[in-house]
Amino acid sequence: MIGHISRFMSNFVSRYLPDPLIFALLLTLITFFSALGLTDSTPAGLVKMWGDGFWNLLAFGMQMALIVVTGHALASSGPVKSLLGTTASIAKTPVQGVMLVTFIGSIACIINWGFGLVVGAMFAREVARRVPGSDYPLLIACAYIAFMTWGGGFSGSMPLLAATPGNPVAHYMVTEANPQGIIPITQTIFTGYNIFITLGLVLLLPFVTRMMYPRNGQIVTVDPALLAPEPDFQKKLGADASVAEKMEESRLLSWIIGLLGISYLVIYFYNKGFNITINTVNLIFLIAGILLHKTPMAYMRAISHAARSTAGILIQFPFYAGIQLMMEHSGLGGLITDFFIDIANKDTFPVLTFFSSALINFAVPSGGGHWVVQGPFVIPAAQALGADLGKATMAIAYGEQWMNMAQPFWALPALAIAGLGVRDIMGYCMTALIFTAPIFLIGLWFF
Repeated sequence: MIGHISRFMSNFVSRYLPDPLIFALLLTLITFFSALGLTDSTPAGLVKMWGDGFWNLLAFGMQMALIVVTGHALASSGPVKSLLGTTASIAKTPVQGVMLVTFIGSIACIINWGFGLVVGAMFAREVARRVPGSDYPLLIACAYIAFMTWGGGFSGSMPLLAATPGNPVAHYMVTEANPQGIIPITQTIFTGYNIFITLGLVLLLPFVTRMMYPRNGQIVTVDPALLAPEPDFQKKLGADASVAEKMEESRLLSWIIGLLGISYLVIYFYNKGFNITINTVNLIFLIAGILLHKTPMAYMRAISHAARSTAGILIQFPFYAGIQLMMEHSGLGGLITDFFIDIANKDTFPVLTFFSSALINFAVPSGGGHWVVQGPFVIPAAQALGADLGKATMAIAYGEQWMNMAQPFWALPALAIAGLGVRDIMGYCMTALIFTAPIFLIGLWFF
């Protein structure tokens, strides 16, 4: 049954789902006219909101571009290629490869979402190289499907934001017993329902993706050009090399910069604990890449080779930033949340919050963005109903991570690394969305 549904979804997506850029443009128009019709915003006001928000994700877009480029460059180094290859060789058949990519990717995303998203795609490529007859689009889809575990992991945006003093929703939760207005992670990440949901996804997803594996006549093998070995970025200097060339290919300079970066990371983790952010992941990737490529210019050549894959991120993130600000400032996001809240009671509140978050995710595909848009409505409503604040917070996170399977925004880094288009993988992802819904609903309803 899962195989039949995945084939139907793949055929549907290949026919009707446009390129992610067109998807972002259509969402811009849908959000604009929805806000115009459902709120008291004026056309000029919405245009201003869109323009004011258009560049709000520049820093985040740069972070994502860097994680793709530095991750790709790191994977092209000899030691990492060898490690990925050794791990990928565990899979002896294409079906085992699909399960292995899903499992490794889901664990990596629990550790850190940015790390898992990139490593999952790189690992999927390596499995495709090592296991003949693999269905390449499904392998890359597995890397993205594994992303479904991130919201309940150690880098989940919403539980970490809720536990941070001064976060955008903190003032709604300030009481005499909770003067900082925070929800500690013991009430979100380290709860029975989150362990059940996250562990359930880790165990179930490999079997769901296994059942999606196409029949022999429908397997899509990879274009060999996409899996061509990375070029050798090392350059041998002749006896007549200039001083400038010797500096460019200096291993000593790479080691000095590497030592500087490692020293900073040691100090950072000593002071902050095991607090991995997207910036620390990027720095780890960058420093490791410089050291493993051995010389500064070898690393630069690897970066130049990898930078071609960032086009989708650079052009689409600004549109989503504009959409997010329209949702937030027009009140449209609040209207959608209020609709679900108004029909909720204490018991149904987490489930309905989950579905409201899933709907809003089409226009605001960002964990932090959800907290800003939904938190001011969800938290006061949870307090009024006597619902658990930690579970309400995680319901927002679960809705976002679940509906990512139908929203191609976060697939862009994986697709950039894989050299595929969104229509190649989203049918599989939407199938995973259907068959994982019970895990979220059981965890939110019964725990």
